[in-house]
Amino acid sequence: MNTTSLLQVLHSRIEELAVAIAPLSQQRTSQARFDKKLFTTHSTQLKDYLLEVRANMEKLQHSVEQKRTAQVAFLAEKLVEQLAALQRELATKELRKNEWQQPEAVNFYQKLATHQDYERRLQAMINDRENQYAVQETRVGQQKLQREILALEGRLQRCRQALTRLERIIERQERGLG
Repeated sequence: MNTTSLLQVLHSRIEELAVAIAPLSQQRTSQARFDKKLFTTHSTQLKDYLLEVRANMEKLQHSVEQKRTAQVAFLAEKLVEQLAALQRELATKELRKNEWQQPEAVNFYQKLATHQDYERRLQAMINDRENQYAVQETRVGQQKLQREILALEGRLQRCRQALTRLERIIERQERGLG
């Protein structure tokens, strides 16, 4: 098979994929689906990935015309991998049917309130252990309380990180970036 025939086969595969993706192309997913090494696009819509595939096809055709064999090999391999990834995504659409919409059941405000309560309780537990440490007379008792304080501080730090993530999610939803 010559280069022109191979390019035509790739082009027809891309068009077949475009037809298959068309009904889902505008729907958003809850998160980007593909590795950053495979696609430079970081989107929640399949149409954006298809646009990147088409742009890579144009680059491939241009490289063939200029007889850049190394770039042709690289782009052809990348295109094949991208097409395979999009085909796998389409093959799993039934499994992911519920993920195509934003999760409505998750109440991020409720989760935020719950985590704020966790934060308050953890801080109270740390304060309690620090007060116990101040009056503890034995070295063994102090060491035990220090370990507890360190463990609680670690939990508090993770709780605050979760709070920050939840606040960002809520902020994005409120801005309509959901």
